[in-house]
Amino acid sequence: MSQKALSQVLRQLPKLRDPNVLVGSVSADDAGVYRLTRDCALVQTVDFFTPIVDDPFCYGQIAATNAISDIYAMGGRPLTALNIMGIPTDLVPNKVITEILRGGTAKAKEAGCAIIGGHTIRNPEPIYGLAVTGMVSPRRMLTNSRARAGDLLLLTKPLGTGIATTGIKRGLTSAALMRKSITLMCQLNIVGAELAELGLIRAAVDVTGFGLVGHLSSMCRASGVGAEIVAPKVPVITREVFSLIAQDCVPGGTRQNLETANAIVEWNSTPEPVRLLLADAQTSGGLLLCVPPKRLQEVEGVLKKNRTACAAMIGKIMRSSRPRICMID
Repeated sequence: MSQKALSQVLRQLPKLRDPNVLVGSVSADDAGVYRLTRDCALVQTVDFFTPIVDDPFCYGQIAATNAISDIYAMGGRPLTALNIMGIPTDLVPNKVITEILRGGTAKAKEAGCAIIGGHTIRNPEPIYGLAVTGMVSPRRMLTNSRARAGDLLLLTKPLGTGIATTGIKRGLTSAALMRKSITLMCQLNIVGAELAELGLIRAAVDVTGFGLVGHLSSMCRASGVGAEIVAPKVPVITREVFSLIAQDCVPGGTRQNLETANAIVEWNSTPEPVRLLLADAQTSGGLLLCVPPKRLQEVEGVLKKNRTACAAMIGKIMRSSRPRICMID
């Protein structure tokens, strides 16, 4: 479902009146937050998808990392998770199912998250993911509604996994790009929780299915601001991603994201391949962080300590009378 279609559906639902719901579906944030006490709140999310790589263990790792990332994007720490699986049991042998679950369990363990159960159904194609519950301090949580004019935008993983994994399915992606993409997608975004607990950033989003411009658009709407992106500073996994774009190796979701983004993004002279990269539907992408300038050095130190894939300063938040993103070449 496109970001625009999802927004239209959510607007039809009744509005929650519970004062303990600190973050619901209205702001299109990464997870929901429910206050338990003054100092403690639940963070809850769910995510799953069909296989994007052939190796079942890696698929399980990526799916788990992707789901858990939503908790980190809110500044929380994951506590427990439930497996969600759909399997065509007549086509997928038990040993493959076991490897998918082993991959998910391995990543959950790395995150300090206990998988305590789950649910499996028969499905025409495999799906796997997690429903994750975490904890966060209401005073330290990160949301997409707290960006402020002047905040610097830092990205912690390069873009291009949607295009790269589409190339994997078509047999067009090189072994080197495939390995690098899998490594990136398996990298936990733990740094989000640490930055929140240190009070170094105000807002963050997890760059996943709606692409960089899609998730940044949601942040701009929720915060009542605009943004400026310096397109050449946005990192890409490798230049091979642009070769795949030239071969029309672009996911349908990426093209939908670009179409939706055209309503809010002032592209100026940004080339079409770069537009597609910025709209690329990521799987288990990085965090887009809003960093007050006075905190930049401290944030960069935390990112370095956590060995994030990158710490690319790609733009800043701007005052704006309407949500918009301006591209600079």
